Amino acid sequence: MIRRTFLALTASVALFSAPAFAEAHVKDIVDTAVAAGTFNTLAAALTAAGLIETLKGEGPFTVFAPTDAAFAALPAGTVEELLKPENIDKLIAILTYHVVAGKVMSTDLTEGMMAVTVNGAEVTITLDGGAKVNGAVISAADIMASNGVIHVIDAVILPPM
Repeated sequence: MIRRTFLALTASVALFSAPAFAEAHVKDIVDTAVAAGTFNTLAAALTAAGLIETLKGEGPFTVFAPTDAAFAALPAGTVEELLKPENIDKLIAILTYHVVAGKVMSTDLTEGMMAVTVNGAEVTITLDGGAKVNGAVISAADIMASNGVIHVIDAVILPPM
């Protein structure tokens, strides 16, 4: 009796949770990040840079998404300075350095892998001690969206100047 109840409960949970997971794949990268609630600064920066529509586009894209805490760790005033209209080109360069064309899953990452970003510069992937991109720890990987994948990182990575 207990086994049958457990199996019925397990089947019910699987049946009702499947639509929730399927719904996540319906949202694009921007909507998926906004829904997470920990990428408000990234969303504001994408808006200021005029990149929202691009990342809502067909893709696929791989986004190394810094959290709000990652932006907060920058020197005081950095984000505010970057959001000024006169710094739009610098902001775009930084944000596009976090995006790779195509869908790159965590299982595709290899030690020392170089990936060309939308910015045109390369990022380096390392795996020793956990997956990192340019030293920023990938704290959550393979968050699927309808137009690509998000890998959460703990720091803002800066393109070479």
